[in-house]
Amino acid sequence: MRTDDLLQKALNLEHLTAEEGVFLFENAATAELMFVGNRLRQHHVPGNVVTWIIDRNANTTNVCIANCKFCNFFRRPGHGESYVTSLEQYRRKIEETFALGGEQLLLQGGHHPELGLEYYTTLFGQLKEWYPRLKLHALGPPEIAHITKLEQSTHYEVLKALKESGLDSLPGAGAEILDDRVRRLISAGKCGAEEWLDVMRAAHKLGLTTSATMMFGHIETNLERMEHLVKIRQVQSEKPENAKGFLAFIPWPFQDHDTILRKLKRARNTCTGDEYVRMIAMSRIMLPNVINIQASWLTVGKQVGQLCLHAGANDFGSIMIEENVVSAAGARFRFTAEGIQEAIREAGFTPQLRNQEYEYRELPDNIQQQQLDREKMIVD
Repeated sequence: MRTDDLLQKALNLEHLTAEEGVFLFENAATAELMFVGNRLRQHHVPGNVVTWIIDRNANTTNVCIANCKFCNFFRRPGHGESYVTSLEQYRRKIEETFALGGEQLLLQGGHHPELGLEYYTTLFGQLKEWYPRLKLHALGPPEIAHITKLEQSTHYEVLKALKESGLDSLPGAGAEILDDRVRRLISAGKCGAEEWLDVMRAAHKLGLTTSATMMFGHIETNLERMEHLVKIRQVQSEKPENAKGFLAFIPWPFQDHDTILRKLKRARNTCTGDEYVRMIAMSRIMLPNVINIQASWLTVGKQVGQLCLHAGANDFGSIMIEENVVSAAGARFRFTAEGIQEAIREAGFTPQLRNQEYEYRELPDNIQQQQLDREKMIVD
């Protein structure tokens, strides 16, 4: 294999094998990967616009029986700090989100042994009755798999009921690395790799827009990373013709602060800025059928995120009015609406507010003052 041949193959929008991806990742210069990633980005998303979104990552519950070794967020059933979010709490969170210019709730939680399909359909229906313009980007394949087991049903039927009650799109949460060797060691209580992919296949058949993710930099090999990308690409190629399927891919490095993986000395986050930029470029190279690649500034910070915009990423994600899961493991970066736009401009691009469907939104007139008021309220 030669890096020049593989880079040209990528530029021709051909599908690289996992082994070819590993060879490129381990042998091509960062500048070469960035150049090709950027060329492919311009093919898929021409122009100088970088999108971003305002949403809130709220949690239904922190009760979880999956016992993932990288998660500091969950609590076991009966724990003194366990909770299930109340309807009144949702109302406060949604109204604050609307006041800050957002329209979407990214709603996720743990594998609660007592919260089945009826709980979620009732919750979604009530929230949509109160707030018809609210967008619910909710749950994820592991939660769908968990609910399916509780109901002794099918992924398709569970997703169909959730969609009818108000689910707008399905996040790509819980993918970690789509390899069962890895999953057995870090998240044995979650669904396996093939079930995660099967949930997404069912979502695509129902016309639900989805995203896909990768949490890397723990115990996986470079080959397992590339096989993960190939599996995402394969499921995308299977989607019905009229379905959007995976509208975006978001990779981020494992956050290790105070996690069981780190305490047991099984894994530490050693991902450098250079490695993250290379993974963004490889995501663009390996996924020629996924339009949007998002840089995870939350886990790598502003400057590395800005570099990613020159390596294949066309989206800067959300200002995240609230985020509790990744932050609990050490992610420490934050942006206001003005800050995220300024970061995009500094990198040489034009910021554009979007929704979950990657449709452009008008920037609310008073959004900057709303953000300033909120910051002042937090300080006070």
